[in-house]
Amino acid sequence: MSPTQVIVIVVVVLVVVALAVAGRTYARRRALRSRFGPEYDRLVAEQDSRTAAERELRDRERRHAELTLVPLSPESRARYAAAWEELQVRFVDSPGETVGDADELVTRLIAERGYPTGDFSDQIAHLSVEHARTLTHYRDAHDIHLRNSRGEASTEELRQAVVHYRALFADLLGEDPVGQHDEPDGHRAHAEEPAAHRTPTDEPDGHHARDEKPAGHRLPEQRDPERPDVTSR
Repeated sequence: MSPTQVIVIVVVVLVVVALAVAGRTYARRRALRSRFGPEYDRLVAEQDSRTAAERELRDRERRHAELTLVPLSPESRARYAAAWEELQVRFVDSPGETVGDADELVTRLIAERGYPTGDFSDQIAHLSVEHARTLTHYRDAHDIHLRNSRGEASTEELRQAVVHYRALFADLLGEDPVGQHDEPDGHRAHAEEPAAHRTPTDEPDGHHARDEKPAGHRLPEQRDPERPDVTSR
């Protein structure tokens, strides 16, 4: 084998190895982005490099695998759903207190599912593996909760906090605890007008019904006064 052939073979092997490594790296990166969603982009922006961010995400996966997660029983799911619905109704009279209650209820649910609930950053890291797409809501709710404890949150912000908490709560619960159009003040948004309250001329398609007279009450046919009545002859 000539030196030229050896060099060609070595180059080919190196190219194949490089392509294999690049393909493996791309596949792992694509899997991380698919699993972590917006959390992937957040961490890449926060870390010094993409490699460091991906190393952190893989470490989160490793720590998450060590947890013993517990699915909720139907009874527990129903209990939490009822507790959340009651919490939303209380928002009208005490919005600030309700946000604190929402934080406690979500934390209790997180613990019952088997996640650590000590440090908030660790909590976020563990939740991000399976609930990454609702973590932005959880972060926003937590920030408003902290501001509320300092008396700096408005009523509208408190309402938004409850909505944010509900996003993670529903994700952990496996279902929306209340109707998706229900607001924290206990009212249903965009409720359809009941059929009993529609006016008689309203049709379901939004058009007015035509005034039709019953068949048994039709007016007699109008005769032309200038034409002779042939029936009287």
